[in-house]
Amino acid sequence: MNIEYVGLKSINGPLVAVEGVKGVAYEETVELVFHETEKRAGRVIAIEGDTAIIQMFDTTEGISLQNTRTRFTGRPMELAVSPNILGRVFDGAGRPKDGLGAIRSSKKLDINGSPINPVSREYPHDYIHTGISAIDGLTTLIKGQKLPIFSGSGMLHNELAVQIVKQANVRGAGYGIVFAAMGVKNDVAQYFIRSFEESGVLERVVMFLNVANDPIIERVLTPRCALTAAEYLAFELGMDILVIMTDMTSYAEALRELSSAKGEVPGRKGYPGYLYSKLASIYERAGKIKGIKGSVTQIPILTMPNDDITHPVPDLTGYITEGQIVLDRELSQRGVYPPVSILMSLSRLMKDGIGENYTRGDHFACSNQLYSSYSRVSDARSLASVIGEEDLSPVDKQYLKFGRAFEERFLNQGFNVNRSIDQTLNLGWELLRMLPISELDRLGEKEINSFIKTASEE
Repeated sequence: MNIEYVGLKSINGPLVAVEGVKGVAYEETVELVFHETEKRAGRVIAIEGDTAIIQMFDTTEGISLQNTRTRFTGRPMELAVSPNILGRVFDGAGRPKDGLGAIRSSKKLDINGSPINPVSREYPHDYIHTGISAIDGLTTLIKGQKLPIFSGSGMLHNELAVQIVKQANVRGAGYGIVFAAMGVKNDVAQYFIRSFEESGVLERVVMFLNVANDPIIERVLTPRCALTAAEYLAFELGMDILVIMTDMTSYAEALRELSSAKGEVPGRKGYPGYLYSKLASIYERAGKIKGIKGSVTQIPILTMPNDDITHPVPDLTGYITEGQIVLDRELSQRGVYPPVSILMSLSRLMKDGIGENYTRGDHFACSNQLYSSYSRVSDARSLASVIGEEDLSPVDKQYLKFGRAFEERFLNQGFNVNRSIDQTLNLGWELLRMLPISELDRLGEKEINSFIKTASEE
């Protein structure tokens, strides 16, 4: 039987303290009743002796210190799940936002999830098609991987997220997307919904939308609700699920605000010292499990304050995830979309998901040479800024020409262009033929004869 406590010790912003409690657990959900019939929910975030600190899901305005009754439910926060969640739109706490009513299901899952035993993990291999050459060709996304996108304020990361949702595909049946937005403006939230509806993909998307004027606590819950839905679809229904979460910086700032309200000692840039473990508890919920058909792949999107990649959020994210896709502001200002900074981006699992049985046999050679050649472009540009382009060697001038063509034709492909892996690789070889064969030092004789000399002779 649940015990009801009357009266509160203190109220501090979204935090409520109740003293004299017994048998209360961390993350337990709580119901506060005041003014006889008004109810609000929260969860236990700390226990100090016989005092429980409760984080409210809604505002604490109007709650009385004397007459409020607190009921501890004995359960963590749970999300109702069923196959019918596909095509639905929820708020950040998993409540229906599309006017279609609640999910009718007896199955409810703890939003905190369960860690995947490392011994039970299956190594990721299969390639996920996004239709974007900069990703498919050079920073390939692998099923079960966590590959974040590092962006900057005002850049087109929302458009890139929508394009990935519209175009992403995995070999085999049973594919879906879980999309979580945190701290976005109302017009951005409507843009996501409208884009998915117009493109006809909403029926295979589960959306969790936390807008900027929603409670801070809801922003902290959003990625966990989204991943709980993803794990259900993947590991119980056998689907391959791609989870896109934007913006993880908003999530981290919500943690910082709540930490400040609790009076905790701040760490770097004012973020709590447990930011790393909180991010890890989200990112590590991606993967494949041996003997289970489904998979969870993550693309977290985060904005770097002042485009600073050493900021705590991208810095810690880079430690946990398996690579990153970095967007470049200079390319964006020049109208290149998507403005992917190839030299700053990498996919650590790429080598295991490309090649003959996954994409194409020449994929690794083509991507390796493109990366090497483009790195020479930055050297040539630096030299040209010092001595002038006219005084460059003929080879350096060819690299400048190659660099411009690479950015204008390979990186820049437009919002509605969905390239196959064959189109991406064929374009890559076409660009490499702009350079002297002596400069293609990452290619073997087989690739030069098959893709460079043969095409040139034709």
